[in-house]
Amino acid sequence: MRDHMVRGLSRNMEVRAFAVSARDTVERARECHNSSPVVTAALGRLLSAGAMMGAMLQGEDKLTLLIRSDGPVEGLTVTADAEGHVKGFPLESGVINEVRKSDGKLDVGGIVGHGTLKVIKDQGLKEPYTGEIDLVNGEIGDDLTYYFAKSEQIPSAVGLGVLMNKNNTVAEAGGFIVQILPGASEESISIVERNVAAISSVTGILREGRGPEDLIDTVMAGLDPEITESTEVSFECGCDREKVSKVLLSLGEKELKSLIGEGKDTEIKCQFCNTAYRFTVPEMEEILSQSLSKRGG
Repeated sequence: MRDHMVRGLSRNMEVRAFAVSARDTVERARECHNSSPVVTAALGRLLSAGAMMGAMLQGEDKLTLLIRSDGPVEGLTVTADAEGHVKGFPLESGVINEVRKSDGKLDVGGIVGHGTLKVIKDQGLKEPYTGEIDLVNGEIGDDLTYYFAKSEQIPSAVGLGVLMNKNNTVAEAGGFIVQILPGASEESISIVERNVAAISSVTGILREGRGPEDLIDTVMAGLDPEITESTEVSFECGCDREKVSKVLLSLGEKELKSLIGEGKDTEIKCQFCNTAYRFTVPEMEEILSQSLSKRGG
C-alpha cells in the first residue's frame, strides 16, 4: 500500500489522532540527499511529523519545520501542505554515528544535539504564525510533544520512527500524533496515556504489516475511534528552472554580474531534492536584464 496519512476521532469527540506510513517518502528523501542511516532517521522522523501536521492545515496553507542545532547534522528543514506533499533536507547529510541507544535505535538525539525547533505556518495572512521552542532532547518526537504543549497549548503525544535496512535503504517509517481536545474527561486522558505508554516501537507495528489505521486503533484503543480522513503522502519538491533562477537573483546584482564576468556556466542545486540546474552566461545575462527592467533600471 502506498504511503498515506489517516485522521481519527474518538466516538466521544474528546481525542483526535493522526497517523502516517511514510517508507517510500523517506526513501525518496534518502536517495535525494544520499544521507547516512542516522541522518535518514532524523529527517524521516521530521518528514513524518510534517505530513501529519500538514493535515492540520486547510486549503493552500503551508507548514515549515525548522531545526537548527549544535549537533553534527546542524539542522533539518521540512515543509508540508494540506494535500500530503512533503519535502525536506538536512544541512549535513553524511554524518556517521554508529552509537545506538539501549533500545537498539539509532541515536538521533546525538546528532541533533541542543538547539531550537521553529514551526512556521503560512496561512495566507499578512504575517505567518511562528512558534519556537528549545529542543528537549533532539529526538524530534519529544520535541514536538513539548512544542504542542507550550506553543499551541494542546496536550499531545508524538511517536515517530524510522527503521533502516542493512544496505542503508528505508525499511519502515511513520508515526502518530494523538491530541486531547478541550473539555476531555480524565478517563479519556488516562486511556490515551496508558495506550501511548504501551507502544514500544512505531516501526515495530508497521513492520508487522499493519498501517496507520492500526496505529490509530492502538493509541485510541478503548475510545472507539473512527477514521475520518485518508490522504496519500509523497515526497514532492516542485522545483523548476524558473524557481531556482530566483536563487541567482537573491545573490544580488553585484554577485550576479561577477558570475557573468567569469564567462562560465553556473550550476545551482535545489536544496530539497538536489536536482542540479545549469545556467549559461547568456541565460544569466537575460535573468539580470529582466530583473533590472522590472526595477526600471
